Amino acid sequence: MVVVREVSCKSALSRCGIEGIDYSVNPYIGCEHGCIYCYARYMRYYSGHRETWGDFIDVKINAPLVLSRELYRKPRGRVILSTVTDPYQPLERRYQLTRSCLKRLLHHDFPVSVMTKSSLILRDIDLLTRFTSCEVGMTVITDDDGLRSFLEPKASPIDERLDALRRLADRGIVTYAFVGPIIPSLNDGEEDLRRLIRRLIDVGVDYLMFDRLNTRYGVVDRLSGFLKRRFPHLLKEFMKKIKLGDYYYRKIKYRVSKIMAEYDVPYEFCF
Repeated sequence: MVVVREVSCKSALSRCGIEGIDYSVNPYIGCEHGCIYCYARYMRYYSGHRETWGDFIDVKINAPLVLSRELYRKPRGRVILSTVTDPYQPLERRYQLTRSCLKRLLHHDFPVSVMTKSSLILRDIDLLTRFTSCEVGMTVITDDDGLRSFLEPKASPIDERLDALRRLADRGIVTYAFVGPIIPSLNDGEEDLRRLIRRLIDVGVDYLMFDRLNTRYGVVDRLSGFLKRRFPHLLKEFMKKIKLGDYYYRKIKYRVSKIMAEYDVPYEFCF
């Protein structure tokens, strides 16, 4: 049972420290997707909620109105939706805050970047195609939907995400795949990565981004507990790789670079 609370916000457009991004808009606090590896769980401590991450959502019902006011006085810059929530989580079907925010951004012709793991984004393709500058990133960390159902229980199935990327690309929207996090012992195998990369390139993404696991905010404890329940034979190897830290991820960079050398598609690492 997800606890939903309607709240008001004082600001909707926040300065963003991501390279190439000026502002972020987060229409919700919390995320129904409940991804087991999500480091944004730290937001729970600022929300006043006792529920676990994935079991509560604060809906910023006035976010579009506040955003509209801010866009009149803020310098034009690139806006990302979103950084600590998914703008197309299931509740967006009901509240349509992301769509309303996109309409305001389109009116002022602010460049936008959208980051999601939901095929619901296709609902707003009519708006996205009208921006002077728009790109869409889809998080896809595995092409194994069984594994996805454990790691990202309420996110869109993998095939739906791939189809969304293809349809967005066919409409001329710049798309990229965010393969992150790469989790030790779960989605880091060379053949698993090779298969996933091939499928992402086949749907026409313009580039790929790869990221490591953020081990803060109890992420390692949650993942190790998950492995103990579901894949106990992988737990020892997982913990060993976690302890290797940077050395392990240098090997991952080499593995990914070797695969990407087979394709003429740009890629970058976030670590």
